[in-house]
Amino acid sequence: MTIMSGVNAEFSVGNSLPLDRIPLGSIVHNIELKFGKGGQIARSAGSSAQVVAKDGDYVHIKMPSNDVHLVRKECYATMGQVSNIEHNLIKLGKAGRRRWLGIRPSVRGVAMNPVDHPMGGGEAKTSGGGHPVSPWGKLAKGGKTRKRKKYSNQYIIKASKKK
Repeated sequence: MTIMSGVNAEFSVGNSLPLDRIPLGSIVHNIELKFGKGGQIARSAGSSAQVVAKDGDYVHIKMPSNDVHLVRKECYATMGQVSNIEHNLIKLGKAGRRRWLGIRPSVRGVAMNPVDHPMGGGEAKTSGGGHPVSPWGKLAKGGKTRKRKKYSNQYIIKASKKK
């Protein structure tokens, strides 16, 4: 199988072409948000998006989250769906397999000694006895943890959830 990319590529699975050349109703993945930046949407195992409509300089894309976004028509997307659909069904089975994947054990602060964590220690079992904090004493709940996205909400036509 030959995989092609460009304006003159055929309409077959695995080929990458601009959104305005992709027929309506097609399943796509690896979609660019800005022309030339590279694919940013629908790249994880088993994910895909659908080309719903074309309107002037924009193409309406139904995302994996069921949002409908506007993406410029010159942005590239790859035809088809990402493989390994059953990725989320895999059970790791044991702690050792998590370690092979580079995931370290997570130990609760209340299970530690006072020297190791601000919530550690105590003769009786407690659920912390104070506000939950990090090992360095920073409050763990209620703080802002996410950076603002550069992608504006003006390109979202239909959101999956009300905010």
